[in-house]
Amino acid sequence: METEKTIRILIAKIGLDGHDVGAKVLIFWLRDQGMEVIYTGLRQSVEQVVEVALQEAVDVIGVSILSGSHLSIAKKLMKRIRERDLDDVLVIFGGTIPKDDVAVLKSAGVHGVFPSHSKLEEISAFIKRNVKHGGGEEKCP
Repeated sequence: METEKTIRILIAKIGLDGHDVGAKVLIFWLRDQGMEVIYTGLRQSVEQVVEVALQEAVDVIGVSILSGSHLSIAKKLMKRIRERDLDDVLVIFGGTIPKDDVAVLKSAGVHGVFPSHSKLEEISAFIKRNVKHGGGEEKCP
C-alpha cells in the first residue's frame, strides 16, 4: 500500500517585519490540514531561510510579509533559490501586498500570492494542488 508523502512547509518572516500573528494562524491551519510546518521566527535573512529550506528538505517556502518590502525580498529570495538549485520548491507570498504587485511577484518566480484577507482554504488548496512529489503533477498557472 502506497502512502502519500506529508507536505513540508517552511513559513518565513524575512527582514524587519515584526508582526507574525497572521503567519501563526496560517501555521496552525496548515498543520490541521495534515502538513508539517517549520517556522523560522522573526527577522530572518534570505540566506537563512534558504539554508533552513535545504536542511529541512521542504516542499514549500511561504513568506509572510507586512512591511512593504515584498518586491525586493522576492527578487533576492528567488535568485538565492536558483543559486541553491531549489527550483522544485513551491514559493508563496502572503501579507500586505497591493493588487498591482501580484503580477510583478509572479514574474519574479513566485508561484502563489495571497494578499491579506485571503481565505485559509484557498491557500491550503493551492499548496495541495501544486506541490510536486516525484513528478507527474503540473503547477497551476
